[in-house]
Amino acid sequence: MAITYKDAGVDVTRGYKAVELMKKHIKTTYNQNVLGDVGSFGGLYSLASEDLINPVLVSGTDGVGTKLKYAYLLDKHDTIGIDLVAMCANDIVCQGAKPLFFLDYLACGHLEPETAAMIIKGIADGCKQAGCALIGGETAEMPGFYKKGEYDLAGFCVGIVNKNNIINGAEIGKGDIFIGLASSGVHSNGYSLVRKLMGENPTELKKIYPELNAPLGEVLLTPTRIYVKTILTLIKQYKIKGIAHITGGGFIENIPRILPKGIGARVDINSFEILPIFQLLWKKSSMTKGQIFNTFNMGIGMVLCVSKDIADDVLRSAKDLGEKAYIIGSTVKGEGVQL
Repeated sequence: MAITYKDAGVDVTRGYKAVELMKKHIKTTYNQNVLGDVGSFGGLYSLASEDLINPVLVSGTDGVGTKLKYAYLLDKHDTIGIDLVAMCANDIVCQGAKPLFFLDYLACGHLEPETAAMIIKGIADGCKQAGCALIGGETAEMPGFYKKGEYDLAGFCVGIVNKNNIINGAEIGKGDIFIGLASSGVHSNGYSLVRKLMGENPTELKKIYPELNAPLGEVLLTPTRIYVKTILTLIKQYKIKGIAHITGGGFIENIPRILPKGIGARVDINSFEILPIFQLLWKKSSMTKGQIFNTFNMGIGMVLCVSKDIADDVLRSAKDLGEKAYIIGSTVKGEGVQL
């Protein structure tokens, strides 16, 4: 008797079904620049409509980290893909790039077509929020490599910017102002610590803590905010000198990434709302101020650096675009971040 691929744990018919279920979600992200269809060996994207004098492609890749654990535990898979897109698209927009297209990688031990389709739906939703097309991906069934019900995600995003419009922080000087755009929650960083502090008991994840207005699990799975459309609008209107995506390492590690040598940051942590989930994590962890601000975003997901004379106008415009925005500090002579 023949030993087949299915006997080894890989059922290609489940793969075919998953692709069919995914197609309707993927196609909702298409625009006139997408060439070809789902199933091609390569994703094709035309640049003919990009009217740029000196175009530069900007790329970014990332994953969701152990936030995935809470998706498994709560059997909720329709928003984790938004996190995946956010982690990549928010990074490349920091350089002033408009996201063009996105690719994903989904790996699992046992492919459940319906679950895979929900994950891809979330990725498609994230792509629509970021204004990019989902033009390809890979779904890998790897028996024995992942536990049943568990999977991993990775993504890759490519954007475009005119070379003269690249944002790299080079023009930042002393006395410039930091504008913070509020986060939606923990986003997709620090979840190894979150899991150590809050545990993985499904019953506990349904608990509503006094600090929170929803069950813990729901709060922890809140999708990462995608700032792309807001930032692309702002950089058309104003001179934005630098943009920092506040991911792993918080303010302490991410703001200095955009600052020239000899320029530091002073951030007033009383100038914005520290979200309730961070207050709870702070209390549970007993970390110092420096430690927790070096771990989580603490309520600010993106930081823009602008000249003092336009700071109020940028702040007002960000609010008009639907962001909770705050002036959170300024640049100073020196190095690093002062809280």
